[in-house]
Amino acid sequence: MGTTKITRRQFAKTGAAATAALGILQPERVLGANERIRLGFIGVANRGGQLLDAFAPHADAEVAALCDVSQSTLERASRRFDGKVPCYEDFRKLIERKDIDAVVIATPDHWHAIQTIIACNAGKDVYVEKPLSITVVEGRRMVEVARRTRRIVQVGIHRRSSAVYAKAVEFVQGNKLGKVTVSRCYHLSNMYPTGIGKAPPSAPPPDLNWDLWLGPRPMRPFQATIAPYKFRWWDLYSSQVANQGVHFIDAIRWMTGDLAPASVCAMGGRFAVDDDRVIPDTLEVTYQCPSGSLLIFGQYEANGNPALPQSGYCELRGTQGTAYVGEEIVKIIPERGGQFQDRAPRMEAMEIKPEDVNPADRRRANLSLTAQHARNFLDCMRSRKLPNCDVEIGHRSTTFSLLANISLATKMRLEWDATREKITNYPEANALLHYEYRKPWTLE
Repeated sequence: MGTTKITRRQFAKTGAAATAALGILQPERVLGANERIRLGFIGVANRGGQLLDAFAPHADAEVAALCDVSQSTLERASRRFDGKVPCYEDFRKLIERKDIDAVVIATPDHWHAIQTIIACNAGKDVYVEKPLSITVVEGRRMVEVARRTRRIVQVGIHRRSSAVYAKAVEFVQGNKLGKVTVSRCYHLSNMYPTGIGKAPPSAPPPDLNWDLWLGPRPMRPFQATIAPYKFRWWDLYSSQVANQGVHFIDAIRWMTGDLAPASVCAMGGRFAVDDDRVIPDTLEVTYQCPSGSLLIFGQYEANGNPALPQSGYCELRGTQGTAYVGEEIVKIIPERGGQFQDRAPRMEAMEIKPEDVNPADRRRANLSLTAQHARNFLDCMRSRKLPNCDVEIGHRSTTFSLLANISLATKMRLEWDATREKITNYPEANALLHYEYRKPWTLE
C-alpha cells in the first residue's frame, strides 16, 4: 500500500486542482454582501440548541425554519423565536422550501447521510454535526454528492476552526517536536454503577414520531434509554469513539498529516457498568499510521481520573519534545536523551496561547469555538471556498472511528486500503462498511 500521509497545504492544493478540473463549488447564486443567509435547523434538542446559540451572534444569519420529530422539543425551540419561525416534523418539508439557503443538521448519527444528501440535491449548503456518518460507505457517498451538486458542507468537528490548534499543526509539521511516534487521546467519564440506566420497551411518548426517529434503522419498540439522547450508547445509532473520539482523532491526524490509518485494532467490553448500553464501557483503540506512528484512543466510562498529565488534551510524543494540545493552550515539554544518549534538554519548554496568534484570530476568540466554526461556514457560503472541516476531511476522520467499531465487532486487527476504502486482510469485514436501510429510505 502506498503512503497516505498528506499535509494540509497539499490537501488544499489538491482540492483546488480538483475544483478547477471538475468545475465544482461554483455557486448557483451569489449571496450579496449584505444579504442574510437563511438557515433551516434539523434537530433542535441538545446539540441542535447549542448550534442555534452558535449561529446567533452572526448578524448575517437568520433562522428561517425549525424541525424535530419531538413536538415538545420543537415547541421549546420555537419559543426562542416567539413562535414566529415555521416548524416542521418532517425534515423533507423544511428542505423543499425555496427560501432556505442552508440546513444545519444535529440529528442522531444514523440520519446524517440521508439528510445531507437530500439537502445537497435540493441545492442547499449543509452544516452537519459530527460524526459525519455512521458507515464508511455513507461518508464517501456524501462527499460524492457534495462535489456533484457544488455544495459547501461543513462538518461540526469545530477544532478545525481553532487558531490555537492551527498553530499546533504548524509547530508539529515544522518538525519542532522531532519525529512523532505516539499520540494519545481519551474520553473519560465514570458512569459506574448505573450508566444510562435501564428501561423496558414501551410505547413512545405521544408527541414523538418514533418511526421517523428510527428512519433507516429497523423498526423496534421505543425505549427510554435510547431516545432522546442516550442513543449514543447504542451501536445502531452512534458510538462514543465516533461521538467523542472523532474530535481528538481528527486533531491528531491534522497535526501528523495522516489521511487514514494503515491498520486498526480495538479491544474492550462492558466490564463494570450495569445498564442498557450495547457499546463498551471500556475501550482502547490503537491505529498504526502510514507516517510511522501510533495513535491511541481510550474510552473509559468506568473511571474518570485523568489519563494524561494535562486532562482534556491530546498528547503527541516526539523525539525532541511532547505536546499537550488543548482548545486554549498548547504546552510543550522538552525531551531528554535516554539510554546511551545525551541527557541535556532537546528543546525549550514553551506554550502556545491565543495571544500568540494573529489579531484577526484573537478577535474571533471571544466567540465560542463552535460559533467560530459557524462563522467559517457562513463565510464559505459566500466565497465558495472549502470550509475548515470540509466533508472530505470529516469523512476521513470519521472513518478512523468507524473502523474501530468494525475491529471491535470482528475481534480482528484490520488492514486498511485508504485509496480503495476497503479492508484487505479480512474481506468479510467489508460487509460492515454499510448496512441495508429500512424502506423507503435510500442513499441516493
